[in-house]
Amino acid sequence: MYTEDDLLPISALQHLAFCERQWGLIHLEGLWDENRLTAEGHILHDRAHEGETEMRGDVRTARGLRLRSLRLGLTGVADVVEFHRVEDTGISLADITGLWSPVIVEYKRGKPKIGREDEVQICAQALCLEEMLEVVMQDGILFYGQPRRRYEVVFTEQLRKETESLAARLHELSGKEVTPPAEYSKKCKSCSLLNLCLPKVASGRRDVHGYMARTISNTEPGEG
Repeated sequence: MYTEDDLLPISALQHLAFCERQWGLIHLEGLWDENRLTAEGHILHDRAHEGETEMRGDVRTARGLRLRSLRLGLTGVADVVEFHRVEDTGISLADITGLWSPVIVEYKRGKPKIGREDEVQICAQALCLEEMLEVVMQDGILFYGQPRRRYEVVFTEQLRKETESLAARLHELSGKEVTPPAEYSKKCKSCSLLNLCLPKVASGRRDVHGYMARTISNTEPGEG
């Protein structure tokens, strides 16, 4: 079990799932390069957090709900948590009659990603909420702004274990306070930190030596 002082942000876990170096540049070195995609993402999240808790039919919607897990050492904010009225196997809510089943809705600006970082993020939120409410959640919702569609994320045992493993890795790397080395891949093209990371140059000694060799070989005799 972690203490309150040990808690790390779920957003860091999502960055780590995408790329360990991106996590290090943002959360250790404090670097951030805003681009159109990240700016639109902030706007979408701000809109999701607007407004107070509301009730429509058998669904109660809470926005900007703060989450934490002392077991995983994580903290964060859920964009939206929908509480659906159920007949049984639900939880009680203060000052409201009946039983309720929570469903987390996380908002994203673009299309569904190839990687699993969004699934890891919402699963981490669910694990926090399960601990807080003493409930078991089967699935959650990712809402992507570009297709304007909801996608169901099932919290399988595999996804839960992957999320828990990444949470442990997050605490391990945070304790070392060393930014992981760069490893260039196709996903680097969509990273807002591409120009700060320079993965093709910083991806290893062999690449740097090759760059220097090519530069020197192109120098005319007598130059330098």
